[in-house]
Amino acid sequence: MRFAGKIVLVFGGNSGMGLAAAKSFAAEGAKVHITGRNRKTLDEAVAEIPGSRGYQADIADIATSEDVVQRIEAEDGRIDVVYINAGVGGFAPLSEITPEAWDHTHSINLKGCVFALQKAVRLMGKGGAAVVTGSIGAHASVPGNGVYAAAKGGLYAAMKVFAGELVGQGIRLNMVSPGPIDTPLLHRNPGMDEDAVEMLRQQMIKAVPMHRMGEAEEVAKAVLFLASEDASFITAANLFIDGGLLELR
Repeated sequence: MRFAGKIVLVFGGNSGMGLAAAKSFAAEGAKVHITGRNRKTLDEAVAEIPGSRGYQADIADIATSEDVVQRIEAEDGRIDVVYINAGVGGFAPLSEITPEAWDHTHSINLKGCVFALQKAVRLMGKGGAAVVTGSIGAHASVPGNGVYAAAKGGLYAAMKVFAGELVGQGIRLNMVSPGPIDTPLLHRNPGMDEDAVEMLRQQMIKAVPMHRMGEAEEVAKAVLFLASEDASFITAANLFIDGGLLELR
């Protein structure tokens, strides 16, 4: 019960890693607020998490993140932990990148996450903890992954700076960078049908030294560790959760 009495906000908490983390926070005593773009999956997630609150919001729309924080302020007065997990994928080689695809990915994976953090830390004080989802894609050369890598790489760089700014306020900021994780996001890559998705899955499994994909719950365990007092002397860290893919190449 590491989070008993804590107020936790999970951006992108209606599926995948965000949902796994939200469930785990609640299981350890937290009151959990989650956001998501899809009303159906958001309602389903809230139904699975006792005492939780759900807000339909698009992290790319900064005003909706501010609205969520204002509603939490009115109800609970503070945020103790924020986990920013919202994100999108997509593959395209340099020759096929469009300005629209670039802006869409960066509006969510970089800009939206930065401003979600900005809004949330306003309600956080000494002892607060923030965790952001990065990706090993920001640190590896994967053909066709330039747009996504640039966004996640930018997020990593920004988080290092923000961690230094927040440490004086007693707020810790860390990042988890998953490798191949079996979540619904894998099936939402633009231009990829199910056959292409399965081919990608098999390529990922072959590349991972552990010869399997990770589970959302395995990422959630790392998120909760970094958000808890167990990690009280850790800030500005970037924890790879990838079965050894990046470091054992």
